[in-house]
Amino acid sequence: MKVGFIGLGKLGLPCAEAIASKYSVTGYDIYPRASDKIVISDSLRGAVVGQDIVFVAVQTPHDPKFGGSTPIANLPNTDFDYTTVKSVLDQINAWATPEQLVVLISTVLPGTVRGELIPHLTNARFIYNPYLIAMGSVAWDMVNPEMVIIGTEDGSLTGDAQILIDFYKQIMQNDPRYEVGTWDEAECIKVFYNTFISAKIGIVNMIQDVAVKQGNINVDVVTDALAKSTMRIMGPKYMTAGLGDAGPCHPRDNIALRYMAERLELGYDLFDAIMTAREKQARLMALALVEQAKLYELPIYIHGKAYKPDVDFLEGSYSLLVGHYCEEFGHVPTYIDPLTGDVVDHAVQGVILMAHNKQVTYGYTGRNNQQTTYCEIADGSVVVDPWRRFSTSNPNIKVVHYGNTRRA
Repeated sequence: MKVGFIGLGKLGLPCAEAIASKYSVTGYDIYPRASDKIVISDSLRGAVVGQDIVFVAVQTPHDPKFGGSTPIANLPNTDFDYTTVKSVLDQINAWATPEQLVVLISTVLPGTVRGELIPHLTNARFIYNPYLIAMGSVAWDMVNPEMVIIGTEDGSLTGDAQILIDFYKQIMQNDPRYEVGTWDEAECIKVFYNTFISAKIGIVNMIQDVAVKQGNINVDVVTDALAKSTMRIMGPKYMTAGLGDAGPCHPRDNIALRYMAERLELGYDLFDAIMTAREKQARLMALALVEQAKLYELPIYIHGKAYKPDVDFLEGSYSLLVGHYCEEFGHVPTYIDPLTGDVVDHAVQGVILMAHNKQVTYGYTGRNNQQTTYCEIADGSVVVDPWRRFSTSNPNIKVVHYGNTRRA
């Protein structure tokens, strides 16, 4: 089977290379790309003509101001931007034939495929197949998904749906379930999956705030008990309190669903509450840093600027959001993160927020690597760890496990 793959960015290229473990893949991107696993075409036509399946993995962005690294709950509701997807589908349509299957994996709001995208693809068959992948673990996520989402026009297990299921069975390392529904149902599964995660993180971080305010509470005791409660509460993933939901997907998905709630005149907006809580929680964390900075007359450092460890993406960074509120309180933080170019070559003395933790972020992939510090921490520092993993034998460094206020 020959595969075309259009969109070879930081998410698309690892996915295309995973597919290439079993199939012949020709990819295309508007920017120069290099790979030793797939053929890179110099034109979109080259990734369409002669291919059995053509995957489309182009962006459906929001305006950069909706990224989530600054407050966004107060901004007007808006949908994703589908300009690029429509343009790519138009170009594919010029070369496609009825023998070919076009598969869109980009995130869109419910109703978008049926109402806006299908008119741009009249010469080939179509399936909506959004991926559940995340930066920093794309290659693993691609072949170990919790489920594979497949949307067809009427929601039936058509020949095309079965073709795609058989296609994926050749490359999957786990044994995922295959959820087949209408285009609209598949759109819902993807975007509500992301916002369920946002809601879970918002709830566990609310427990963290309660622990800080109430006292004599270790948030991990509470969240561990809830995470084990699988009869009525879903599984343990995203049940560790820490930093808020971040990245280029989840915050913007909540903003898009605010737009959908308004457009459909639901009369309520849960997603506004989720985004507002995310920002209030960041503000409380910033206030805790500032209080320590004032108490010990120290500057503030944020250990980890990207939205998660091992990536250089700043879009949707919760570190930047906490830093934004620190600045509102009159304390401009210094960021330390080698992947974003924020490097220090000296021992740091200050109030240090341990924003990154590889064990928590990537634990589900089986990684056991410890979170290394990006700098030397000097005597007299205060380390504020919202993941409650950091420890030191140095008695001259104060460690605050944010969210654990149990009395010693």
